[in-house]
Amino acid sequence: MKGGESVRAALAAAAARLAASSGTPRLDAELLMAEALGSSRETLLLSRLDDEAPAGFDPLLRRREAGEPIAYIIGRRDFWTISLEVGPGVLVPRPETETLLDAAVEHFREGAPARILDLGTGPGTLLLAALDQWPSATGLGIDASEAALAYARRNAGRLALAGRAELRKGDWAAGVEGRFDLVLCNPPYVEQGAALMRDVAQWEPHAALFAGPDGLADYRRLAPAVPRLLAPGGVACFEVGAGQAAAVGALLGAEGLSVSPRTDLAGHQRCLVAGR
Repeated sequence: MKGGESVRAALAAAAARLAASSGTPRLDAELLMAEALGSSRETLLLSRLDDEAPAGFDPLLRRREAGEPIAYIIGRRDFWTISLEVGPGVLVPRPETETLLDAAVEHFREGAPARILDLGTGPGTLLLAALDQWPSATGLGIDASEAALAYARRNAGRLALAGRAELRKGDWAAGVEGRFDLVLCNPPYVEQGAALMRDVAQWEPHAALFAGPDGLADYRRLAPAVPRLLAPGGVACFEVGAGQAAAVGALLGAEGLSVSPRTDLAGHQRCLVAGR
């Protein structure tokens, strides 16, 4: 970046630099510039394009060129109605995971779940979004990773949800007692050895991505636990990968559950809703 260069010119140059390593080079450049300016992206685009580009932009840009996820660089990711602190050691929340919350909102309509369970909560993604959606609910988030739980606890505190969110280290549903009106779960579902984009494969935790030769290993462990976890009228919402809906649906159906799919905004079957 040249001294005295405008934000507008720096963004154009940065997008060109990122074109070979990112599918969204201009968006990435804008998010990094907003971070360097201490501004929102909207303010940047509306009123700061003719400012002088800050010196802090280039170090952020170089990190993105090396493949580091944008969410790790800026330290947060918006999801549903909340913003979550994220970083190395946690799965970056994806927009398609919001399909599980869409399905839950549809199920409860004008009502609300009283107790929510999030299995594999990561940085608190689904649990905290659900608690923000339903202010009268309380919930439990389980994760095997202490690093992920540390992020989840900070997020719960920052969002003023710590009083309603219990966060606990665990192995899926093992040792979880009681019944829940809503069970949410985005387990690992990528086949071992599958090719992933560099910023995912090299940076995000493999334990949160890969699940055996066919990607179904964790669903096989989770499905038998669902009936004992669901309260009467309750529902479980599972995220599934491309082409997995039928296989995962069969696992849940074998446990006596009725299963229906929900599609994400791209038209992929992304969520399975399971109930009694």
